[in-house]
Amino acid sequence: MQIPEIPNLIHYAIPFFILTVIIEVILTVKVKLEEYDFKDSSTSILMGLGNVFLGVIAKAIVLVIFLFLYKYRIFTISFAWWSWILLLFVEDLTYYWFHRISHESRLFWASHVVHHSSKKYNLSTALRQTWSGGFYTFVFWLPLVLIGFHPVMVLVQMSISLIYQYWIHTELIKKMPKWFEAVFNTPSHHRVHHATNPQYLDRNHAGIFIIWDRLFGTFELEVEKPVYGLVKNIETYNPLKIAFIEWYQLFVDFFTSKTSILNKFKYFIKPPGWKHDGTSVLSKDLRKEWVEKNQ
Repeated sequence: MQIPEIPNLIHYAIPFFILTVIIEVILTVKVKLEEYDFKDSSTSILMGLGNVFLGVIAKAIVLVIFLFLYKYRIFTISFAWWSWILLLFVEDLTYYWFHRISHESRLFWASHVVHHSSKKYNLSTALRQTWSGGFYTFVFWLPLVLIGFHPVMVLVQMSISLIYQYWIHTELIKKMPKWFEAVFNTPSHHRVHHATNPQYLDRNHAGIFIIWDRLFGTFELEVEKPVYGLVKNIETYNPLKIAFIEWYQLFVDFFTSKTSILNKFKYFIKPPGWKHDGTSVLSKDLRKEWVEKNQ
């Protein structure tokens, strides 16, 4: 099978990211929606640059693993137009479950928390990406390679998904047309995902298509103004701390908790906030409390 030469889409998109961030800054200040937090945005951009640099290493490792597993594929799916359309939906469904589990398992939250650590919501927030996730979260996409999608196709579609999700990190766009809001992930849907309002916690995990959230019961409509950040915010602009503080706290819980080895390992598997002593306050608890108060 002949493999077409496909450029690194993320690298080509960087000039577009820079230009649109500048435009958003100008528009935000001009219409006086809020004061633009340049310190926060600078941190997000530094996190993004670190992600790009480390991503080169991570993607090289992932490609080697994907190519090895591809030898044991069930089918061989060609680089035909129809296979790209099929991959668009299959990869997006994969992303949905990866994203959802990243909120429900602390092992994956340890890297994903970086993206939620800003208390602002703008295009620079989209660039606030993990430095560690690329080295292990690829496991969610292994089935696509084993099914028969070529590793290059899978990596390209993963990049397309990330590029799509860039534009939805803004408050300047209120609502898209109703038909678009019904099918696709939009700024309104994704603002919900980044919010700490109890009714918004762990909702709208979509990548490109919001249909998965509607199908699997995690959809929430934007009603009240979102409050962004984390339930317990990381009060720092230091990129190194933001990148690794949750990993540090995870291992502290693992090594210092006076409990069984089974419970120690549960700190990796259970949701953020889980405690072995029964004092856990989880997102689902906060959401349930809100629902009971507002019934």
